[in-house]
Amino acid sequence: MTTVRADIELVGVARTFGPLIALEAVDLSVPAGSSVALMGANGAGKTTLLRLIAGLTVPTAGTVRIAGVDRRQASGRLRALLGYVGHESMLYGELTVRENLTFHADLHELDHRAVTRAAARFDVTHVLDRPARELSRGNTQRAALARALLHEPAVVLLDEPFTGLDLASSERLAAILAGLHERGHTVLLTVHDAAHATLAERLLILDAGRVVVDAAPGGRAEVEAHLRAAADHRLDHLDDLTGSDTVEVTP
Repeated sequence: MTTVRADIELVGVARTFGPLIALEAVDLSVPAGSSVALMGANGAGKTTLLRLIAGLTVPTAGTVRIAGVDRRQASGRLRALLGYVGHESMLYGELTVRENLTFHADLHELDHRAVTRAAARFDVTHVLDRPARELSRGNTQRAALARALLHEPAVVLLDEPFTGLDLASSERLAAILAGLHERGHTVLLTVHDAAHATLAERLLILDAGRVVVDAAPGGRAEVEAHLRAAADHRLDHLDDLTGSDTVEVTP
């Protein structure tokens, strides 16, 4: 078990970018030690939600709390609780993988043996002395995961972590996610594949900035049924906007 456990709470959270509503009045409670998969169409608000929790953007309205602390305080304690991997690797391209991991270890006052362990855990030992900018997509993703999880954060935020990974690496990541959950980490990840959603104990589907499905994922068939329900919700919403009983799709 981790020595620190942290829950996540969002109360009335909204995020707009000019006229675009990325998130709208989201209320969400994620107990410490939970694992949650986020799904939804592109633009549904998944990435914005993770970035708000990570402190990389701020809400237009509402409050984000981690372990009971308002995220806007951005204290060193909160940063130490978080591990985040987004669409960008957050690796310094001119530094080697070893230097990137060592820098991160120093930030968290960790023994450099943590670098060796993280490199082995994510299968990047063979590229430790290569500049990050020269890595393949798969190696970049694995190195980014090694950086983010090196300090064993209580809260793990992963935005499409399976992207760019081959089958063996995907299976390794799935096993690591299971281990994180067993040790009491709080995990939120966005996924596109219904099979990956079944790795979590809770499924959230976002549509147009709102949570429209909140359920246990069950198996792959159940996840796909939830996705169909979310699609029906989208069509109903379009009906409300147009005042029509049908929506015509023009090729």
